[in-house]
Amino acid sequence: MATKKKPQTDNRIAENKKAAFNYFFEERFEAGMVLEGWEVKALRSGKAQLTDGYVVIREGEMFVIGCQINPLRNASTHVNPDAVRTKKLLLHKQQIRRLIGKVEQKGYTLVPLNLHWKSGKVKCEIALARGKAEHDKRNTIKDREGKREVERAMKQRHR
Repeated sequence: MATKKKPQTDNRIAENKKAAFNYFFEERFEAGMVLEGWEVKALRSGKAQLTDGYVVIREGEMFVIGCQINPLRNASTHVNPDAVRTKKLLLHKQQIRRLIGKVEQKGYTLVPLNLHWKSGKVKCEIALARGKAEHDKRNTIKDREGKREVERAMKQRHR
């Protein structure tokens, strides 16, 4: 007897679409996040924004800065919610050391790509990225518009 598969649900909370436009991604990593209770509640209702976020390394630890989690209106009265609090990322020591070595090279930076749920925990996907030059960004726009034109033409043909 075949078992039923659960329908695949989208576990994404927030996505940094701007990052794909501004950077080339070399490697991707999944990191845990140290969050407060009110932040987890706000994430469950999708109140997060990553577009201005970036990752820094301080004293051998990684932090995401600029990740905005807006508190719910019914947040507890004894909690002082700070929407742009610096949040610690959790990675293995070897991964952090390797990333420190890469980031110290010219042109590399760490960028948060998305926040998502995994086994009931919030994970942050980060990427080791290299900045795009202006002409690369123009090429990205040109490619995107070309794909749109092809999709429109195909849609018109099928009507």
